[in-house]
Amino acid sequence: MGLFKEKYQQEVVPAMRKRFAYGNVMEVPRLEKVVVNMGLGEAVHNVKILESAVAEMAAITGRKPVITKARKSIAQFKLREGMPIGCMVTLRREVMYEFLERLINVVLPRVRDFKGIPGKAFDGRGNYSLGFREQLVFPEIDLENVDKIKGMNIAVVTTAKNDEEGRELLSLFGFPFRK
Repeated sequence: MGLFKEKYQQEVVPAMRKRFAYGNVMEVPRLEKVVVNMGLGEAVHNVKILESAVAEMAAITGRKPVITKARKSIAQFKLREGMPIGCMVTLRREVMYEFLERLINVVLPRVRDFKGIPGKAFDGRGNYSLGFREQLVFPEIDLENVDKIKGMNIAVVTTAKNDEEGRELLSLFGFPFRK
């Protein structure tokens, strides 16, 4: 069993039950999935960028990404419906816990001028979104093979009912929120 999963069962659940007075263990919010998304508008003109993004995301997450396609045609961007414009990976169970452990302990401390992650990026239902401007903060990326700096979004989906429960859950996991 992973370190984060063990931490959830032994530390997070009792603390959440005490703070929010849950009667049943199954009421305690838990992490459902982590979605890593990379949107690439330049992929319309250059397919090589998409191929390198897929390879980099596979190295970061350990899973093969799904190539996302445009839903609608937009003439100003020379975009047609069905054209590939990004890639994404959904992580669940042990892989999700391993990714979050690496994110908190390795990646976030490598971010330049890091003062904590903003606490306002909750969606109203306890889910949290985090964005990176460059993929270079991940240690799995080989700097010599990077052709273009690409950003990515990470969405942490929880079963929390509101933002307060979600913030408490993630802070007990060790997410470094700004004070």
